[in-house]
Amino acid sequence: MEKNMIVLQNDMKSLAYKTVPYKETSLKIGGGSLTVFNSSYSPSSSTFDITYGPVGSGTKYDDLFKPGELRYESVSAQTDISLQNGAVLMRPRNQKGSTMLAEPRWYYDPPTKTLVINLINVTSDTIMAKEGIGTVRMKLGEPNFLPIPPTPNGEVIIVYTPDPVLNGLDYSVGWDNFMRKTFSNQLVSAIGTPGTANTITYTISPVDTLVIKKYEVKIEAI
Repeated sequence: MEKNMIVLQNDMKSLAYKTVPYKETSLKIGGGSLTVFNSSYSPSSSTFDITYGPVGSGTKYDDLFKPGELRYESVSAQTDISLQNGAVLMRPRNQKGSTMLAEPRWYYDPPTKTLVINLINVTSDTIMAKEGIGTVRMKLGEPNFLPIPPTPNGEVIIVYTPDPVLNGLDYSVGWDNFMRKTFSNQLVSAIGTPGTANTITYTISPVDTLVIKKYEVKIEAI
């Protein structure tokens, strides 16, 4: 299922970044179930909050973005694998901690001091879950490119809040490792403790230009 989830991640990448309108993948869901957690109606979800501007006085450009997720829950291995906001993450259910198996497309360009963040929103018309053999059908909704005025030597503050329903067994360790690795030279501070179901705040600087691209991926069937 790790490989299957990465295949589904590549399907989402094709929809979002290559503007392929529709993708369909058949897979075997062994030892557990695959569930769609719609960002719009799930009772709880992890959130991303993004602020950008001059140091100490930024403007909020995304308020509590809820990505939703495709989650495989293994009964035999007691492990969850989540396709969340363009990343594939895995966590054991009987202990704290998580690992990012495949990274989202976020990056920083040092020569231009440009930070690009791609947000992927998973939606569906109904609650869906599947065991055994399934076919995941997904299509691209309307993309949303936020117009953001450049700010010389500005800072970006990203606040990640884990899903409170997971009772501390969240994906924050995986996201924390990704943030520290990807923005190692630009990460001014990281406030919070991963793996405790608490909010973590990352400050990235200097950022002259912030680009936020939001994509909706609608799951039609699994």
